[in-house]
Amino acid sequence: MTVLREIAAGVHVLRHPVLDVNATLVVGGEAALVVDTLSTAEQAQDLLAAVRRVTPLPLLVVNTHHHFDHTMGNMVFAAGGAPIYGHEEAAALIGPALRDRAVLEYPELADGLACTTPVAPGRLVRAADDLDLGDRLVQLRHYGRGHSAGDLVALVPDADLAIAGDLVEESGPPQFDDAYPLEWPDTVATLLAQLGPQAQVVPGHGKVVGPRFVTAQHEQLAALAWLIRDGDRDGAPAERVAAKSPFPQDMALCAVKRGYVQLNMP
Repeated sequence: MTVLREIAAGVHVLRHPVLDVNATLVVGGEAALVVDTLSTAEQAQDLLAAVRRVTPLPLLVVNTHHHFDHTMGNMVFAAGGAPIYGHEEAAALIGPALRDRAVLEYPELADGLACTTPVAPGRLVRAADDLDLGDRLVQLRHYGRGHSAGDLVALVPDADLAIAGDLVEESGPPQFDDAYPLEWPDTVATLLAQLGPQAQVVPGHGKVVGPRFVTAQHEQLAALAWLIRDGDRDGAPAERVAAKSPFPQDMALCAVKRGYVQLNMP
């Protein structure tokens, strides 16, 4: 049975075993919010059942970014009438091509994805939006590009909690396939400025962390960004720069290549 774990009053997290991805439930007085909907319709049905064991309230949904493991369950919640919020850049990337890419990269999920129809958010956020759940406010904020072009953070001020999506990764290093490595440090720095010293941060994958962990990851991201800038200035091969990175070389190489492209755009 899929079970949500309460980490603060009215805030529950599901750490799903497939890809170690997190989905979060925030319960208010009149509505409840589900942040991210997992990888397939089947997983989302289990998530919805777990949510309903906690609350019967009307649901809203937020996608922290476009990647399939955070959005392919949207169809289950949309079928129940839940409005889905997401950044406009993320919404533009959620469709059949995203599902097809996931099938190629994760063939073990192909059967589940074949039964899943991508549903993009219909409530688009550019920079900020506030969701009133009834006696509880959730603030949706786009602090800039980082893990993707359309990263959203969901802040729950009364719980001193941030749901960060893949802007913060705990169970593995940050992923750079669609990332903006030169901008990611500034985006995380803006997030850090919103956090109290005892805040909890729900990462996209892995266990719940605090500001100290986020600060350490920010320092690594900033170090990588400076390596990329210095390497581009010196004409260094991407492989040489990636070898100096605080992250695994294959992931860092992707970041360096993307950074080089960004620095040399006309």
